[in-house]
Order: sequence, then C-alpha cells, then structure tokens
Amino acid sequence: MRKVAARTVLALIVPVLVVVGSTDAHARRVPYGPTGKGQQEDNGRYSTEAKGQRVVQFSGDGGAGNGGGNLAVSGADWEPPPCWYAPTYTPKQLKKAVDESPYELTGKRPDNGAKKQEIDGSIREKYSKGDYKNFNLKKQGDGMFWAAVPNPNEKDAAKRESCTELPFWVKKGEQPDVPGAIDTKILAALAYQRIQVPETKVELNPENKQTVRLPTWAWLDKGTFKPLSVTASIDLGGGVELSATTTVEPGALKLEPGTEDAETHPASGECAAGEDGTIGTPYTKGNAKKTPPCGMTYLRSTPKGETYAMKASVVWNAEWKGTDGTGDKLPDGVFGNEQPVPVQEVQSVNRD
Repeated sequence: MRKVAARTVLALIVPVLVVVGSTDAHARRVPYGPTGKGQQEDNGRYSTEAKGQRVVQFSGDGGAGNGGGNLAVSGADWEPPPCWYAPTYTPKQLKKAVDESPYELTGKRPDNGAKKQEIDGSIREKYSKGDYKNFNLKKQGDGMFWAAVPNPNEKDAAKRESCTELPFWVKKGEQPDVPGAIDTKILAALAYQRIQVPETKVELNPENKQTVRLPTWAWLDKGTFKPLSVTASIDLGGGVELSATTTVEPGALKLEPGTEDAETHPASGECAAGEDGTIGTPYTKGNAKKTPPCGMTYLRSTPKGETYAMKASVVWNAEWKGTDGTGDKLPDGVFGNEQPVPVQEVQSVNRD
C-alpha cells in the first residue's frame, strides 16, 4: 500500500457536492453509473455509485449536453476503463452482502451452476475465518473494502466484468498497489468519456445557397466552440480525495464537401485553429472572389431541389491534470455532423 496525502478536491470548473441516489423530483435521467444507477440533475451535476456507496462524482461544463454528443476516439490505442476497483463496503456492509448473496462479489453475474454453492462457501470462509477475521468488524472506521465497479458504458459484458478480484481491505488514507485501482488516470479517462461537445454547426457564406466556382467561406462560432472540462472526483475516506480534470478544446475543422466535384481550402480540407482559438475566418464584404483560409469551392451545381451532404467534423485536443500533480495528453476526439448545401449555377453574381 502507498500513502496518499490528504488533499482538497480541486474541481477546476464548478466545485459541487453530489448526493448519490437523490430522490429529487427534478432529476431528469440516468446518464451514467457503474451499476446502472446515478442521476443527472438539472444543475448539471453528475455522480456514479456502486453497491449504494458514493464512488465517483462529476462536475463541469462539458457534461450537461447541448445538442451534440460524446467524442469518438479513433486510430488510437486508448479506451476508457471497462471496470475499476474503488472503496465500496464498510465491514458491516460487506458482512451483509456476503450473508445475502456472496456469489455476486466475484464481479460477474450470478450463475446458478453446480459450483455456486461451493463458491459461496469459500467466499464466506475468506471473510469470516480466512484472510479476514469476522469481516474486519473490529476495524470498522479504520478503512474500507475495495470492490469491482463495472463501467456501464462498456458494451462488451466480458470486459465490463473483467475486474474479478474479491473485495479487499485498504486502510484509511492509503491507495492500493493493485492494477485497476482507481487513480487520477482512471478518473481522467472517465471524465473524458463523460464530455459532450456541441453539434458541429459551421457558419457559411453565402449562408443559404452556394454558387458554382465561387468560394464558400467557412468558420466556427468561437463563443460556441470553446474549451470544455469535466472533473471526476472520488473520496477515498480518511480525508483523502482524488480528482482529475479533463479538458478538450477545438484543434481543427475538417470539411468534406459531399461531392468529388469540389475543392477544399486548404487542399487538405483541414482548417487548423489559430493562436487565439478561432477556426476559419468570417466572411467580410469585398472578399467574394478571394480564396478563403477555410472553405470550399463547388465545381458543379446540385439538381433542382437537391443538396450536397457536406460533413464538418471538429477535432478536439484533450489533456488532463490530477490533484496529485499527475497529468498528460489524451488522444484527440472527433465529433461531426452533416449539413445540406444547395449549389446553384449562375453566370454573373455580385456578393458584395
């Protein structure tokens, strides 16, 4: 075991106290929770729970949802943890759980097979007379039993149930040297998985209909596409709390005109963010025939009543920082949408 210095949770966006299992009538839906539980409240606060214990709390401006969605991470050797270990049971709570259904402590779904009774007996033995004497009831308040917490957003059941260690004792103020034990890196990954970015709505000029061989200017609204953060926190007990904040910010805009009969500006179709965070340049009067720093030029009109399905995707750069001084980059995430673009054939156009 390694000692963890007591720290105050550093919620870089909005420090909140989340009550797990709230019966608040204003709770709207269940977005996230290791056991399928948890709530999203109207004020944008989030939490997860395992076996009824407060485990992970979320806060920040990147998780409330605003018409967009979660980021996709592709082409990278990275995925959120399918499960983890976290402080879950007091000695009294573990004894109650073993008395009621010890087989469920294995981290897998109960199985009514022939070995179930045998496994139940060995688990009872482990906590009553084996590794622990009478469930560590005499150590009540000196620590907690850590147990497996499945990630409900993991679709693969085998992965979700891959944390199969039985609950193990951890003294108050310590963090176990056990693979999968929750730490700031895992918290950062959970926060990243939680972030929701806005719908990728690109501003275009002309706004309603494009013209063959005249450039279309494209840019993002800086007020909408701005850095977003989510903080994930956990109380380890004994005044020890860990927290990690994952932040994403727009790094580039990728344009796909929806037809091969078009040119993109720049030729790569990827418009990088400027030093001030802006992507693309808003059109100004007098630039109708100039090549935009970010945009497209269509070479063929759409049939009457039809449109090209232009796709715009924002590449979001990600990084995280933990309250224990840890931190690193995370793989870029991508979120995109299609926009209908009609293109007309006009011999003479004056856009100024």
